[in-house]
Amino acid sequence: MDQDLYQILGVSRDATPAELKSAYRKLALKYHPDQNQGDAEAEERFKQISGAYQILSDPDKRSNYDRFGSTSSAGSPFAGGSPFGGGAGSPFGGAGFDNLSDFFDHFNSVFGGAGPGQAGGGGGERVRKRRGVDVKVDLDITITEAAHGVTRTIDVPTKQECMTCHGSGAKPGTKPKTCDRCGGQGKVRVQQGFFSMFRTCSTCDGSGEIIEHPCSTCSGSGQVVRTETLSIDIPAGVNTGHRLRWAGKGDVGSNGGDSGDLFVVIRVEDDATFERDGLNVRCTVPISFTQASLGASVEVPTLDGSVVMKIPAGTQSGRVLRLRNKGFPAIQGRERGDQLVTVAVETPQQLTARQKELLEEFAAEAGEKVEPEGGGFFKRVKKIFG
Repeated sequence: MDQDLYQILGVSRDATPAELKSAYRKLALKYHPDQNQGDAEAEERFKQISGAYQILSDPDKRSNYDRFGSTSSAGSPFAGGSPFGGGAGSPFGGAGFDNLSDFFDHFNSVFGGAGPGQAGGGGGERVRKRRGVDVKVDLDITITEAAHGVTRTIDVPTKQECMTCHGSGAKPGTKPKTCDRCGGQGKVRVQQGFFSMFRTCSTCDGSGEIIEHPCSTCSGSGQVVRTETLSIDIPAGVNTGHRLRWAGKGDVGSNGGDSGDLFVVIRVEDDATFERDGLNVRCTVPISFTQASLGASVEVPTLDGSVVMKIPAGTQSGRVLRLRNKGFPAIQGRERGDQLVTVAVETPQQLTARQKELLEEFAAEAGEKVEPEGGGFFKRVKKIFG
């Protein structure tokens, strides 16, 4: 008769996933073979605990087990044997765990370690491939280039495969030697208490090989620095800090690993005329107080070139006028910002006698008292217009 899986873990049938995991952790630590060297009964118990948790921690398997009530009931997905696989009556095996290393894999998946059967473990495939390092390049562009996009040519220094040794790092005619410490696995097993863990071999730095006769061109690294000239398309609408990614254009990987990526980081230069505000762009346009008073059409610089903008009569200094769709485009989508033009009314400082006479007449018509030496009205003009 099959032993109840809940009893194996010592929990109730309505135990939560967190309660199942907690119970498994306690029992697995207690019966772990590393803590019970040579104890076959403890090893068997560890297998039963891991097998039970492997079923009950999977919602679908747990549901089927709860429905059929037995790990080997006729009609059950586990019919013909235990839910752990193997022959009838076996508490572990083919369908779940094939051998003891699989139990360690499951144990380490819960405790966050790397087991012998996992990628990166000491008993698995050699950890030889390494991804290349990403490369970052800063690129300065003008605010106009940011608005319209631009194609730039840049020189990017990256690590590439050494053509002398073809990336092996060994002198031509020689081969790397298998690391004696890790046996070519790139990982070594270390004991911490009753836990066995796997760490990168410090002798070969995880490559699994020792280069006794380094290549003179690359000094044994298998890589050399080369500068590649790339044509970079900068899309319209970018801003300072925007990162553009080119896959595979970074440093080449080692031992067949993927190359890193190239990241171009945009820096938009400060501009004497324009200031960016999100998708909008701002600028300031000076006008005379007569243009502000009577209205006028003035030429205004934009990111697309100069345009004529109408100044309404009676415009006050500091008023903001809007030019639609003269700002920055969105990188994604069709939206485009506006240009916000701040009007700065300039007060004349050098007046001819005739200009003064006309202004005095204007002041008299307006009921203003005019003081000598440009007082009164002129002070008020300066106060109002700037």
